[in-house]
Amino acid sequence: MFRFLRDHGVIERNLILMGVLTLITVSIGGLVQIVPLFTIETTIERVEGIRPYTPLELAGRDIYVREGCYTCHSQMVRPFRDEAERYGHYSLAAESMYDHPFQWGSKRSGPDLARLGGKYSDDWHAAHLRSPRSVVPESIMPPYAFLDRPLDVEAVQAKLRAMKALGVPYTDEMIANARADLEAQATPDADAAAFGGRYGKARQAAFDGNGKVVTEMDALVAYLQMLGTLVQFRDVTPEQVRQQ
Repeated sequence: MFRFLRDHGVIERNLILMGVLTLITVSIGGLVQIVPLFTIETTIERVEGIRPYTPLELAGRDIYVREGCYTCHSQMVRPFRDEAERYGHYSLAAESMYDHPFQWGSKRSGPDLARLGGKYSDDWHAAHLRSPRSVVPESIMPPYAFLDRPLDVEAVQAKLRAMKALGVPYTDEMIANARADLEAQATPDADAAAFGGRYGKARQAAFDGNGKVVTEMDALVAYLQMLGTLVQFRDVTPEQVRQQ
């Protein structure tokens, strides 16, 4: 038997035998990799601070995808020195665990946005979206002034239910109060106690500068302003990073 296995010529000259042995080898390797995955709930190590999007942020993310922003801006800081010096800590898998679909990629006509939150003011973002070259003269981004129109809030509960079906841990309470939470986040004077109880330290502001009407601009700026702000990277241990 062992002599047979040592004689590679026998295998190499017999196409059927080589095919069978290749299939067996690949099957064993595949089972070794796949079977253990069925014994664990997730391959993503949870990191302190990660939470589901607020209803307003989720609406903003949908607008971000709808307008094709992902075709020019990645949300993925690679683990290289030049990337870290320009954008900040490299991306962790946990940061995108509630994204469907996630925004990682390699296409950059504009800068990476994974660490954009808090880098500029709400007014800057609104001005940039309305007229990009008014704040960044060399920008090639088209204007999005039409986002000042009212946001369609009727579908917000359905959005949260869809995300829950995909595994995002929205509670029945979050879904039932989705519209109220959306309006509360975009209205600085609104009572934020209930909203804060559900979404922690999520910012409450008139993101587009107008606190009277909730607009698509509000939603998109709210989404941009939370990118990269949930994780305190000084608290992320090397063990957590290795398990990403």
